[in-house]
Amino acid sequence: MVKDLKGKLVLLTGASSGLGPYIARRLDREGCRFVLSARRQDELERVAVELREARVVSADLSQPGEAERLVAEAGPVDVLVANAGVPASGRLTDFEIDQIDRALDVNVRAPLVMARLLLPGMLERKDGHIVLMASLAGKVPAPRSSVYNATKFGLRGFGHALAAELRRTGVGVSVVSPTFVDEAGMFAESGARVPVRLTKPTQVADAVARAILRRKVEIVVAPFEQRLFGRLVTAVPEMIQAAAGAAALPENAIRAQEGKR
Repeated sequence: MVKDLKGKLVLLTGASSGLGPYIARRLDREGCRFVLSARRQDELERVAVELREARVVSADLSQPGEAERLVAEAGPVDVLVANAGVPASGRLTDFEIDQIDRALDVNVRAPLVMARLLLPGMLERKDGHIVLMASLAGKVPAPRSSVYNATKFGLRGFGHALAAELRRTGVGVSVVSPTFVDEAGMFAESGARVPVRLTKPTQVADAVARAILRRKVEIVVAPFEQRLFGRLVTAVPEMIQAAAGAAALPENAIRAQEGKR
C-alpha cells in the first residue's frame, strides 16, 4: 500500500477533456506533479493552470511513434494513468480498416507500449504504478460495440496479467472500469440516455486515487446491480444473448460516437 503520492510524477494521457481533468484535479490533491498529454495543446494548458505543478506534451496516440515520443519527453514517471481512448462504437461492418487500427492503437497499443517503456525505471526504483482506464464494456459485451469491447477486454486482460507478473516488485498495476459516466467523457458527450444508473466523473477520479494508494488490481465504478450483472455474464455466458439488447448503446449514441471516428 502506498502511503502518499506527494511529489510523484504522473503521466496522464487524455488529460484535456472528459475524465482527464477530473483525474488530474483529484491527484493534485494528493500532491502529485504532472505531465499532461492529449492532442490539443491549448486545452491541455487550460487544465495545467489549475494544478500546482504540471507541464504539457501534446501527442496523438493514434500515430506511429507518438507513444514512444511521449514517454521519452515525460522523463522518470512514477505513475502512468493511461486514460486516452476513442469510442469505437458501431457495427463491425460499418468500420473501415483504418478506423479499427485507430481504436486498437489508442485503446490498446499505446497503453501497452508506454507501460513497456516506463517499467524498467519503475522496476529499478522498486516503486511505481500503472493505471489502465478500462470500462464495464471490458466485462460485458454488447451488440454494436464489438470493436470497443475488444479493446477494453484486451486492456483488462493485459492489466490483470501484468499485475500478477509484477507482484512483489514494488510496482503496482490497476484497472479502473467505469460504467456509463454522467457529465463528462465519451458517453456524456454523445447526449444519449440509457435506462440504467450512471456514475459521476468525480467517482471515477476517486477510484483512480484509491487504486494507486491501496494497490487495487481492479475497481469497477458502477452501481451494485451493474457490477452484479457483470459477474453473472462472466459466470453464465448464455445470459449475454438475452441481455445484449438492453446492454447495447442506443442508436443516437452510436451515431454521435461514429461522428468522432
